[in-house]
Amino acid sequence: METLLAKSAIKLQRVSTQFMRDALVKVTWADNRLIGIKGARGVGKTTLVLQYLKLSGFALEQALYVSLDDLYFSMNRLYDLGASFTRQGGLVLVLDEVHRYANWSQEIKNLYDDFPDLRIIFTGSSIIHLERGKGDLSRRAVMYQLPGLSFREFLRIQQLVAWSPVSLTDLLERHTQIAADLTASFKPLAHWADYLKHGYYPYFLENKEVYSQKLTETIALSLEIDLPSVYGISYATVDKLKQLLVVLAESVPLKPNISKLSEQLHTTRGLVVEYMHYLEELGILLLLHRDSFGVTRLQKPEKVYLSHPNVHYALHQSQPNKGTIRESFLLSQIHLGHQVEYTEDGDFKIDRQITIEVGGASKNRRQLTNIEQAYVAANDIEVGYGRKIPLWLFGLLY
Repeated sequence: METLLAKSAIKLQRVSTQFMRDALVKVTWADNRLIGIKGARGVGKTTLVLQYLKLSGFALEQALYVSLDDLYFSMNRLYDLGASFTRQGGLVLVLDEVHRYANWSQEIKNLYDDFPDLRIIFTGSSIIHLERGKGDLSRRAVMYQLPGLSFREFLRIQQLVAWSPVSLTDLLERHTQIAADLTASFKPLAHWADYLKHGYYPYFLENKEVYSQKLTETIALSLEIDLPSVYGISYATVDKLKQLLVVLAESVPLKPNISKLSEQLHTTRGLVVEYMHYLEELGILLLLHRDSFGVTRLQKPEKVYLSHPNVHYALHQSQPNKGTIRESFLLSQIHLGHQVEYTEDGDFKIDRQITIEVGGASKNRRQLTNIEQAYVAANDIEVGYGRKIPLWLFGLLY
């Protein structure tokens, strides 16, 4: 216990609170005894929970941070640690990387039930599902999804601007005034290319030169470690997933030909669709369906995208297509708080009402003329007019 407390103290001492994401305020830390935060590897979950502990005002012996991939847990049970910590006056137990511990959901449930004064915060891979664990935490835990940095946060983390998020409704209705106000003293397009190449994962601050290499390694770790730890899949399956990702990285966005992909991978059509869903859960792909209600893992997507432009630049063997990067950006910024579906009219249908076509500065609404709520998201413009909105503005949605 003393060793873990010492490690926790060092972690808290080292974490910076100079930049804190809005999620730190949105999480109802004090109102719930069991809070879970999940997200793709590298988006900043560990930093978020350590910042909370550092700012919370707890004495060192009252709050404990541990990562469940620590060697300590190769010989010790999580439940025993939590019980001992609570009996010694512990109040808040933060458990990082829970998916790396085989029986995590059952033992967290037992701690929650047995020690009503203990608050538990846990983080895990974006692929964890509370209802699938041995201990069903879905009725007990309040879950949050942490995405990578938006364009707005990318600017903020570098202390370039301190803009607040803009709702989609305000963006659509007031985009000309919003863009005019924001660009009066700052040029967002001067930083646009940097964000597209290396702005989604906070570790770009460490070294931009090796960012794409680190992102590629992070994706490999997600496939080789996170996925098997949650689903128990074989390394042969991991190899199939890697092969599929290589094929898709050079082709997206595409309407997938499942039969052709199954032939290339020497596997069944059903498994190809299942593999795509694995990659989506890991935060590597985004899958669009014509009707997102009631979508099951057996349904093939209408269109497949890589999850963010950064992933395109990291995995693509040559320079990614500009149109692909534009669409990937908008989808990555808008899908978090809104329902996005495939449509043959335009590129995306948002919340079943709004149609958006993505294009360059000269893009017009000609093909959207007969659609009532239709907009063009145009790249390379600072300020738009009417139904033509600067693409970069969608980076202010969160």
